[in-house]
Amino acid sequence: MKSAISSLISSRNFNLHRSSLSFSIFRRPSLLLPSQFPVISTDDKATGANFTSLRRKCRFHSTKSSPIMASSFNPEQARSPPAVPLPIPPVTKFKIGLCQLTVTPDKQRNIEHARKAIEEAVGKGAQLVVLPEIWNGPYSNDSFPVYAEDIEAGGDASPSTAMLSEVSRRLKVTIVGGSIAERSGDKLYNACCIFGTDGKLKAKHRKIHLFDIDIPGKITFIESKTLTAGQTPTVVDTEVGRIGIGICYDIRFQELAMIYAARGAHLICYPGAFNMTTGPLHWELLQRARAADNQLYVATCSPARDVGAGYVAWGHSTLVGPFGEVLATTEHDEAIIIAEIDYSLIELRRTNLPLLKQKRGDLYQLVDVERLKSE
Repeated sequence: MKSAISSLISSRNFNLHRSSLSFSIFRRPSLLLPSQFPVISTDDKATGANFTSLRRKCRFHSTKSSPIMASSFNPEQARSPPAVPLPIPPVTKFKIGLCQLTVTPDKQRNIEHARKAIEEAVGKGAQLVVLPEIWNGPYSNDSFPVYAEDIEAGGDASPSTAMLSEVSRRLKVTIVGGSIAERSGDKLYNACCIFGTDGKLKAKHRKIHLFDIDIPGKITFIESKTLTAGQTPTVVDTEVGRIGIGICYDIRFQELAMIYAARGAHLICYPGAFNMTTGPLHWELLQRARAADNQLYVATCSPARDVGAGYVAWGHSTLVGPFGEVLATTEHDEAIIIAEIDYSLIELRRTNLPLLKQKRGDLYQLVDVERLKSE
């Protein structure tokens, strides 16, 4: 009997390691450099129907969890309310453009420069364009009140968002508009606006976690001296899928990313400006962690580095895939990254590593307070 069991186990292990799926999972991911960006073609665009087909293919390879394990560990209870199913996106594959821009004290120049960068990214095939954190003026507590705009009033009161609205409508592109200082009553916020292809404001995220740090001899910055923290996680359905939004320091808090994953996000975008102290240590690490932990895409966009500025950004805007692999990145100079996102890989990776079915709802639980109150 022992001999038979040993033979059976050995046979199963052999089949597992010999499968073509196993080879494809652990193949070294390729790094997509700016000079290697593919040119988009109409053949690259996929429909929701194609995504449904791909989901069916992924299920063919799935391994069912033990009913006893599922019932005793209660994985669905690890999220409260329970996680929503991953929605079928409007497109399966598309190009994203990350515009790493140089920021100057000249606000009008920054606005026109961002316009041209968006136009260039769309010209290279981008259907989603992301801008950096605080792209319309210097990143400093002294500058936030000077460059702040009344986003709700719009028009002349917010020339930065007026430009984003006009360009998104004219070019039929979805824009995650980095962030700017927002004035609302007597408060200032670090706010990211998302515009749809019709030019309308689809969502606005106010930075939830303010950048208050003190590393003696390295960097001290207290955003809360001038800015107010946002109160709401932001997930928005767009023409290129469901996107969660965070701003810079928000990326350090894994609970926010976990909430976005539980709300069905395909992609999390983090406009951010890490500095020369924490950037080399944590910027890529945190992006890969958020992507790998939640098995989704993560995109970041930083300002270009200006060593003469009061606050020097690290740069290195990046796209990370759902296996934690760096798909595209750049250095610290001004650049426009164009890279492909393929949502079918989310389902594939969640089949390879069925983490959602293996969570221990009997031991821990993440509570989405906002969703819980609304239900």
